[in-house]
Amino acid sequence: MSATTVTAPPTSPPDPAPSPPHDGGPAEGELRGRLVRGAGWTALVIACYFLAERAEVLGVPAPSLLTGLVAGIALALPGLVGRPFPRGTNRAAQALVGVLMGSYLDSQVLGVLGAALPMLAVTVATIVLCVGAAAVLARFGKLGLTDATLGMVPGGSAAVVSCADDLGADSRIVAFSQYLRVGLVGLTAPAVALGFAPQDQNPADDRLQPLLPVMGHLVDSADQPGRLVVLAAICLTGFAVGRRLGLPAPVLLGPMLVAAVFTLTGASSGFAPAGPLKDVVFIVVGLEVGLRFTRSAARHAAGVLPHLLAATVGVCVACAGLAWGLAALVGIPFTEAYLATTPGGINAVLATAESTGTNVPLVSTVQSLRLFVVVLAVPLVVRALEASRRRRQETVG
Repeated sequence: MSATTVTAPPTSPPDPAPSPPHDGGPAEGELRGRLVRGAGWTALVIACYFLAERAEVLGVPAPSLLTGLVAGIALALPGLVGRPFPRGTNRAAQALVGVLMGSYLDSQVLGVLGAALPMLAVTVATIVLCVGAAAVLARFGKLGLTDATLGMVPGGSAAVVSCADDLGADSRIVAFSQYLRVGLVGLTAPAVALGFAPQDQNPADDRLQPLLPVMGHLVDSADQPGRLVVLAAICLTGFAVGRRLGLPAPVLLGPMLVAAVFTLTGASSGFAPAGPLKDVVFIVVGLEVGLRFTRSAARHAAGVLPHLLAATVGVCVACAGLAWGLAALVGIPFTEAYLATTPGGINAVLATAESTGTNVPLVSTVQSLRLFVVVLAVPLVVRALEASRRRRQETVG
């Protein structure tokens, strides 16, 4: 009997052996989940890429942007995708857009901007229009003044949304308002630009591409490896410079400034994204915006959606009127003036200008100028409006 009681326990120690794999289980599961999500996002971008290629053959303006935007909205509103686009990929796309913008700021822009004063006046008028629409929304649209102002200011959507909480605004309403306008501009700007473009400027006539373009042509240079290294260096350096200088939207504006310095000084060229890389960048930009139109965001803003939509459409129409006057005053085509003065959506506008053959340096310069002005001035404007509102309330009280 005693022998059995002594020999039984030694069989139990092997049981705890499976515990070490159990410790690594959650980490392995998280890694597996990230890989699955990454594969899903990659498949979505690839699908949008091929759809955009077919759309370009059919003559759809800004096909990469519109394909991503429509796909994002179609997936987000029914709740088919419940996550925002991966932040790292989105930041990389923003940096590449900044490099693309900076690469267009060459010496030819200086001649185009000979009438800088009218363009600056139109930029200020656009901001005043948006702030005026925000004041009307705050008075009649069931929105707080800070929410309405941050939601309507044109340009710098990501930076404006990020500072909404610090300024005492509802970031959900601000984000929905901003991206409602960006989505509207992204959907309508290509059609407007294509409709008013000269008949011999229709890019769909001579840009029919095969289903599979040359995949090695990723930058605008024959030296692909060398210029890709330069492109990566500009993105990383630009982001660091943007953060060090405290720029609004440093991921976008930092690389834009560094790329502009390289271009204007002639230090380097041929590093701008091109071909499939540029198409994928604009697809990511469209997806990132479209995926923000989630069901919860729409439900949260449902009470003020009619007012927001009416104000956004009104601002877009008024800005088109300003563009018409600018085109007549300065002597530039209406398409260029319109894309330069649209109320926000700089990425969408750049994609539209690029695909329709519009004067990209002019559009990029005016839009970038307003982006700087808006993001730097927004906190001051909001605080001034709130102080004025409090003084009025104290006077009435």
